[in-house]
Amino acid sequence: MIIETNSEKETLAFGMELAKEAKPGQIFSLEGDLGVGKTVLTKGMAQGLGITEPVSSPTFTIVQVYEEGRLPFYHFDVYRISDPEEMDEIGYEDYFFGNGVCLVEWANLIEELMPEQTIHITIEKDLEKGFDYRKITVTYPEKQ
Repeated sequence: MIIETNSEKETLAFGMELAKEAKPGQIFSLEGDLGVGKTVLTKGMAQGLGITEPVSSPTFTIVQVYEEGRLPFYHFDVYRISDPEEMDEIGYEDYFFGNGVCLVEWANLIEELMPEQTIHITIEKDLEKGFDYRKITVTYPEKQ
């Protein structure tokens, strides 16, 4: 599925729509260059889950836990992970295989840890189409 947005508001709204369909145990990977809108989409997902507290990227803490919504939301930013084994230290499996929704920014850095059922989201800019234009590609895993 490919979605095109032309503002932060539209990217936020798309994140909200994704979250409304989210089910317990789902894992989303989120890829894109710095400044492309990953945090905007994440904020939309949090809002779509009913989370009202401020959402920020957990760059230094690796994972931020939000439990007030209809499902727990686990927001990972693994940009600073130098070795996938570091994920063991934070108990990532408890989050990945729990009853919440996981969103992992920079998941390509821990690709070997990502389950087969991961839903992949890529956000790209195209300045020829405008400064605020974003192409969001969502790839769902094949049915088992």
